[in-house]
Order: sequence, then C-alpha cells, then structure tokens
Amino acid sequence: MSRLWKSSKFWMVVFDFVTSTTLFFVGKYAGFAAEDVGFLIGALQPVIVMIIAGIAIEDSAAFRAGSR
Repeated sequence: MSRLWKSSKFWMVVFDFVTSTTLFFVGKYAGFAAEDVGFLIGALQPVIVMIIAGIAIEDSAAFRAGSR
C-alpha cells in the first residue's frame, strides 16, 4: 500500500479526477460558461492519459533494465 502513495501515476489520476469533478460542478452550478468548462474537461483528459502512459512506459523500461 505504501507504494501506491508514492506512485506518480496514482497522483495524476487523483489530480485528473479532482480537476474534472471540480470543473464539472463549477460549470453546472455557476451557470455561466458551461460550454467552456466542458471543453476544458475534454481537453485535459487526453493530456493526463498521455502523461500517465509516459510514466508507465518509463517505469517499464526501468524495470526491464533492472534499475528498479
């Protein structure tokens, strides 16, 4: 369990969830700029996924090289 708290992939997922949820509710209840908030959520998702994938690829290469 302690490895989970040190995982950068885990914290990126947490950041993505908090950001997406916050932007959703701000757009829903603030009433203004709902389309802009939707665009922001849609624009952030692929970036976060690619960062997580990049970190996973680096971790895999390090594991195969024996440095982990």
